[in-house]
Parts: sequence; C-alpha cells; structure tokens
Amino acid sequence: MTEPSALSAVPTGTRDGVLRFYFGPMDCGKSTLALQMNYNHRRQGRHGLVLTKHDRSGDARVTSRIGLGSEAVEVVDGLDLVELVRGQRRVDYVICDEACFYTVEQIEQLADLTDDFGIDVYAFGLASDFRSQMFPAAQRLFELADEINRLQVEVLCWCGRPGRLNARVVGGRLVRTGEQVVIGDTGEAPIRYQVLCRRHYRAGDLGDA
Repeated sequence: MTEPSALSAVPTGTRDGVLRFYFGPMDCGKSTLALQMNYNHRRQGRHGLVLTKHDRSGDARVTSRIGLGSEAVEVVDGLDLVELVRGQRRVDYVICDEACFYTVEQIEQLADLTDDFGIDVYAFGLASDFRSQMFPAAQRLFELADEINRLQVEVLCWCGRPGRLNARVVGGRLVRTGEQVVIGDTGEAPIRYQVLCRRHYRAGDLGDA
C-alpha cells in the first residue's frame, strides 16, 4: 500500500483550503499573530509548517518583539514551496511570516497548495516598502488571497496619528532611495525603520526620534 504524502489528492467532500494575507506596518504584531495561530492549530492536532524569510533575528526563526519565537524554515529565492511540502509526511496548514520578501513565483506556489491540495495558507507581511511602494509578493497576495486582513493593533506615528508607512532612516535622516530590501529593526541602529503617518512620511519629518 502506498503511503500518502503531504500532497496526496484531497478526498472528495473535504473542506477547501484558504489563502489569507495579514498585513500591516512594522510593530503591529504580525509575527506575534503568526506564532499564536500556529499554537492554536497545533493544539487541535493539526500538522503545519512555519516559514520565514529575513527574520529580525538573522536565523531560521520567527521572532516577535514581545519575546516569542519558534523555529522555522528559511525561504530562499530558489525554494519550491510545493516540493517542500511534498517532502513532509502530513501538512494541514502553512504559516508564512515575512511573506512580502518571497518571490512572486513562491506566492503562486502558495495558491497552488491551497487550490490543488486543500492546505490552509496564512501569510503575514508588510504591504509596502520604505518608498511606500508595494512589494511584488505583497501585491500578488492582494490579487490572489481569499481573505485580506489589515491587523488591528494600532501603531502610532510620533505625532499620535495612526502609523501606516515604514520609513527607512539612515544617519538620522529619512531616505527614499536604495535597495528595496535592507534588513533592519525599529530600534537604534545605523540603518533603522520608523513607522510614520502619511503626513509625516511625505514630509520626511521624524519628529524628535
């Protein structure tokens, strides 16, 4: 008898998979929610994979700023996510942190996992980069996802307005040119990020920070 793989055909009558995208600026709790969702699914006996790319820790982990963390599979550009899941014994769901950094082809593969094999995919990431332009992977998720959710944990600009945009700060000044992906955090560093409201992002005003 052939052992079923993680990508065995979905039995007739089973529930459809779902592709959901959760987005928001830095500091809004995306990684925290990803870890909580993984915990909740595991408690119900479901089997899943946790993926990440460019986590702030620098390791193959999903980490949150409130101290939570979990081991994860590091997604590199050439990794085929369908083949990754095919190599597992059983996969009911996939948690994809930092999905904005995946390739567009990998987003298509996430949709394949949902549509062809009934796997639930939960993707988390930024919508736009430091130039306020959408990441290609995030744009494709907006186009393909069954559900799109802006995280409701409010991040505030220094002025008290809701923060929506991620500014890159180099040498204490907001910059609008450079590589799209430069890994940094919101703390003090030569290259860091600061969440601003639209008004102060457009004005390049970092306040007293």
